[in-house]
Amino acid sequence: MSVVASADPSFWKHEWPDTDFGKTSIGNWVEILSGGPPKDGIPALDAPQFVEAAKKRGLGAREPVITMAMEGARARAYPIRYLIWHEIVNDSIGGVPVAVTFCPLCNSGMTFDRRVQGRTLSFGVSGKLRNSDMIMYDRETQSWWQQAVGRGIVGEMTGVALTHMPTWMESWAEFKAAHPDGLVMAEPPHNRDYRRNPYSRYDSSHRPFLYSGDPPPHGIAPLARVVRVGDRAWPLSRLAALGDLSEAGITLSWHAGQASALDTPRIDKGRDVGSIRVRDTSGQDVPHDVMFAFAFHAFWPEGAWMLGQ
Repeated sequence: MSVVASADPSFWKHEWPDTDFGKTSIGNWVEILSGGPPKDGIPALDAPQFVEAAKKRGLGAREPVITMAMEGARARAYPIRYLIWHEIVNDSIGGVPVAVTFCPLCNSGMTFDRRVQGRTLSFGVSGKLRNSDMIMYDRETQSWWQQAVGRGIVGEMTGVALTHMPTWMESWAEFKAAHPDGLVMAEPPHNRDYRRNPYSRYDSSHRPFLYSGDPPPHGIAPLARVVRVGDRAWPLSRLAALGDLSEAGITLSWHAGQASALDTPRIDKGRDVGSIRVRDTSGQDVPHDVMFAFAFHAFWPEGAWMLGQ
């Protein structure tokens, strides 16, 4: 984790000549920091290759993957061991262009529809952070997007919301058992040691990286995981104790078997944080995120904490 510098649009103009910094929802530019890598220093992936799940080797049974299961298409698994190094995958499944994203600093893993206002966007990693969360950019308009909320924050696309799609994080073993005919993203052709976790012990930290905002309320630890659905957050600890919970018109289910991606040097050896599914009253999967409590509080300061009290 590198020494960082504060944001300054006039300084960025040489790197972002086509970004309209005059259009933004950011109230104060000091909210944005450089995380160290420059634009595309963390390379997003485009049009990834896939292999049959039954033929995939090298993934630990407990390693987390982001699962996307769309009707009419074979289910796909995106291993976090790849996303932790690339953060964005621009893909297309069932004819739908999607961006599969993971911000290690917030533990936020979400998938968005890349179709916006009649055009299809492709996303890259800006190298900037806000509340420790990745700021994405689209290559078509050079606008900046806040990953945790899926909304444009700088440039032409300011205020535009991406459609959050129903994907979930589960273990590699769970994916294979549920989708024996599924596909899994192949190892990217980049010079990275995908067996190594570059964020070892991060979720045991007392403070998030580059976060100076208020801590979460109710005595909740900043890096405790919560399940966010809309502007509500359920502490993962509560769900782990209950297993299943029906509340606020949805059912949340937790079961053991998934390793934390941000714990040990080898992801598959991480402590068990379990897997979450969120469904509505008709049994359909609901878009959600399993993120750190500090990030929920930062982006939803008036959000509801579902503590069961």
